[in-house]
Amino acid sequence: MGGTTLTNTSLDALPKVAEGKVRDLYEVDSKTLLFVASDRISAFDVIMENGIPDKGALLTLMSVHWFELLTTLVPNLRTHFLTLTLPSAIPSSQHALFANRSMQVRKLKIFPLEVIVRGYLTGSAYKEYVKTTTVHGISLPSGLQNSQALPQPLYTPSTKAPAGQHDENIHPSQAAEIVGVKYAKRIEDLALRIYTAARDYAAERGIIIADTKFEFGLDEETDEIVLVDEVLTPDSSRFWPKEKYEVGREQDSFDKQGLRDWLSKEGLKAKQGVSMPENVVKETSEKYREAFEKLTGRTFEDAVKTS
Repeated sequence: MGGTTLTNTSLDALPKVAEGKVRDLYEVDSKTLLFVASDRISAFDVIMENGIPDKGALLTLMSVHWFELLTTLVPNLRTHFLTLTLPSAIPSSQHALFANRSMQVRKLKIFPLEVIVRGYLTGSAYKEYVKTTTVHGISLPSGLQNSQALPQPLYTPSTKAPAGQHDENIHPSQAAEIVGVKYAKRIEDLALRIYTAARDYAAERGIIIADTKFEFGLDEETDEIVLVDEVLTPDSSRFWPKEKYEVGREQDSFDKQGLRDWLSKEGLKAKQGVSMPENVVKETSEKYREAFEKLTGRTFEDAVKTS
């Protein structure tokens, strides 16, 4: 990949139908989308001016690893992933730029919900707990410490805010109002099953998945709930090194916590127009690669060669 950085994508051959913080979506046909992961990175709901080299390919290949693995670990799980092969409409001159960072997926009706599962008490959940002994309004036992494992994994959804706005933590009962009673419990149960399977798999490889965010869609023909978007990447999860884990403090991590910490320290939290210094870019890139290698069992370079 040569350490390339792609922060904006453009495809003349396909219409762009959406642009997120990291991913750009193109329509392949009436039933298929092309998910293109750029090298953009966001923190505190703000996109940085510069990107992380090869991040899009790394996140895409990690998501594909999880999609393929989880369908063997979670009975009857369906995902939106189809193939890493680029659509025939994309000219060969653009293949090198879009290969490995792009996946074709099924077009589905997306539930407007951030489906967060927490296995450990950290981040905004810990801040709420200190004030009220609740997480997303769910009562917990008193006396829990920062980064402590929760008695059991918690389904703690949030609203799915438009770009540039903040998601709002909500109680599971409010999620039912958003997605409908018919689907709310099914989404909750499926999210907890996926998290538990991934948590156990990662633990065997030296990584604690403290929490993660899933997204789900609906196959309207079969009424099945489908795992969509990216899955279990350093962008959507908190990954902690198991050997350094210690209750009662903030943890080292394999995600973008270093970027968040730098922004907070410099007084740049949620500020627009921020460029990361080279040391933050390098550290974040190294963390993402280390997580990829631990979880997939192969180097990023090998994954690119064989994908």
